Amino acid sequence: MSSTLEVELTIGGMTCASCAARIEKKLNRMEGVTASVNYATEKAKVSCTGDVQVADLIATVVKTGYTAEQPPPPALPAPAADGRADGSDTSDGTAAAAALRQRLLVSAVLAAPVVLLAMVPALQFDNWQWLSLTLAAPVVVWGGLPFHRAAWTNARHGAATMDTLVSLGTLAAFAWSLWALFLGHAGTPGMRHGFDVTATRTDGAGTIYLEVAAGVVVFILLGRHLEARSKRKAGAAIRALLELGAKDVAVLRDGTEVRIPVTALAVGDRFVVRPGEKIATDGTVVEGSSAVDVSLLTGESVPAEVTAGDPVTGATVNASGRLVVEATRVGADTQLARMARLVEEAQNGKAEVQRLADRISAVFVPVVLLIALGTWVGWLLATDDPAAAFTAAVAVLIIACPCALGLATPTALLVGTGRGAQLGILIKGPEVLESTRTVDTVVLDKTGTVTTGRMTLLAAHPADGVTEQELLRLAGALEHASEHPVARAIAAGAAARTGTLPATEDFTSLPGLGVAGRVEGHAVLAGQERLFAERGVSLPPELLTARQAAEAAGATAVLVAWDGIARGVLTVADAVKETSAEAVVRLRALGLTPVLLTGDNQAVADSVARSVGIDEVIAEVLPRDKAAVVERLQKEGRTVAMVGDGVNDAAALARADLGLAMGTGTDAAIEAADLTLVRGDLRVAADAIRLSRRTLATIKGNLFWAFGYNVAALPLAAAGLLNPMIAGAAMAFSSVFVVTNSLRLRSFR
Repeated sequence: MSSTLEVELTIGGMTCASCAARIEKKLNRMEGVTASVNYATEKAKVSCTGDVQVADLIATVVKTGYTAEQPPPPALPAPAADGRADGSDTSDGTAAAAALRQRLLVSAVLAAPVVLLAMVPALQFDNWQWLSLTLAAPVVVWGGLPFHRAAWTNARHGAATMDTLVSLGTLAAFAWSLWALFLGHAGTPGMRHGFDVTATRTDGAGTIYLEVAAGVVVFILLGRHLEARSKRKAGAAIRALLELGAKDVAVLRDGTEVRIPVTALAVGDRFVVRPGEKIATDGTVVEGSSAVDVSLLTGESVPAEVTAGDPVTGATVNASGRLVVEATRVGADTQLARMARLVEEAQNGKAEVQRLADRISAVFVPVVLLIALGTWVGWLLATDDPAAAFTAAVAVLIIACPCALGLATPTALLVGTGRGAQLGILIKGPEVLESTRTVDTVVLDKTGTVTTGRMTLLAAHPADGVTEQELLRLAGALEHASEHPVARAIAAGAAARTGTLPATEDFTSLPGLGVAGRVEGHAVLAGQERLFAERGVSLPPELLTARQAAEAAGATAVLVAWDGIARGVLTVADAVKETSAEAVVRLRALGLTPVLLTGDNQAVADSVARSVGIDEVIAEVLPRDKAAVVERLQKEGRTVAMVGDGVNDAAALARADLGLAMGTGTDAAIEAADLTLVRGDLRVAADAIRLSRRTLATIKGNLFWAFGYNVAALPLAAAGLLNPMIAGAAMAFSSVFVVTNSLRLRSFR
């Protein structure tokens, strides 16, 4: 069986959606190759089987008239000599942007007088047309060089793109003007020239179009400049993610701190993080305790308390104490690098709606060339006026450029996924957006999703004559000596409420029953009712009621006695997260029906469901049967989203129409899901669905504008109702509108 090779190529030389469509078509014609080319990210995602090599793919792209190279493997950026992240791509992009800006500024300065002289007859002096020619020539030839060069490259490969339209339109206007000036009578001293927004009947030999040729070049250069700037802004989230990491780190070598670049860090290295410093990489705290600011990665404003044994994530900030951390993941394996990779993969994908736009773009340019030719012939036959026919045909060429179509989806995806990453929401791909629109049921795994996933001391019920402080102090001290999860929950809860716990003597663990020992001179007992019965300790009615109420709510009741008398009941359970009830309200507001899914018993499940406002509960489900439950709901006609965090949720997450994994969960769950919620807050699930729907709505709005614009503008141009210069400005700003509309997603809250 032949293996599949997944390759990402960086493509150079693309100027519009038609270029991307053409490269994609050529690559897909290769045997065993499936390719998707994204104009906005300038990348090709290629999957190939058989004997196809990366060099073959690059050769195909080069033969098509573009450049291609394989980018370096994704990793955190290495620090440059000046301490900043080294981003050669960024510097290349900056140089290209500076060159484009310079071309635009020079062209604009030269073209401004040409346009003014043509549009305001009062400014026209004797031989003004020769000044216009002098100023317009460098704009058309040098300013428009990128369009002419790309059009020539495409022509050599038997293709036509947006550049073909721009180059043909501007060169035709310039050539006509040269003919009229040198061979017609437009060069006569004293010639005056009016300006009209529509195609009007004139004497062709006395008409020049220098303002059209120069003006269109400037407008389209301006469109390209704004588009490039917006694309850089749109892609800023991924760059910002990669730049979050620390640049160097203080590693412990034989007990001494040695400062090294982060890239030299290896798994198993121990490093020091002082207050205010970034944690260099993913690891486990081995010494110290602190509050860690995780807002850069999760959007969560409340710092997380960490101590020895707790995991920490690279790029988060140590807010208070000194920590010694042992590295568990470095480079491309860290959560930060994985997040960046997920975001980048999502941005490189294509939604189904964009595939339709790409297919239209691929055939659009040849059709426009035919329409322009038809317009010229039609006007010529109808009016016998070559100048009016020429004006209408050039307007058709220039107005029709379909670059807004090519930008409609990628820019919205770039901004939407980037904003999601800033808020701790990772969207795997554009097809996910389509799913969020149709989902009507959200299945919530209980443990770790709705609840914290760890035992917590919920309540203390002291007997008459005993204070809660006293009950917690003695019971907490005894349980502190045990390793049982319930005991750890009681000890932690007691310490939090009463302060430092006293020491325990003569500690004894009684498996399956409880624990016993001496605390501050008292013989203390904690455990089940069976232990009390064996030791002859009776339970007063108020404590019996408290135990029954705790068990009815699905919690664990721990009985406490000292000196042979029952003193209280402690209630321990997997606590519901504080934000879960609010999250359920938000999910309902999105039109979703929440369903609680758990392997716990019905009483526990019903209690949790009641506390967060869920009506539909499916309890006592074996881990392997969770996917079957999702499938059954789908067969009932529901479109199901699943939210989970464990290995046992992975199959159900993959089976659901939309899988959302809590980022605090396992790698298996994250791998199987469509959306990853970096922090373990269920409210983010509602935010993720809202953001996905908003992004999809933006894409559809962009496509409507781009399609509608071309459909409406072409007949106007063909009918002679648009001056070519006005058409050029309108075309350039249609792309700017689409990108600007996408950038509104940056304000998503």
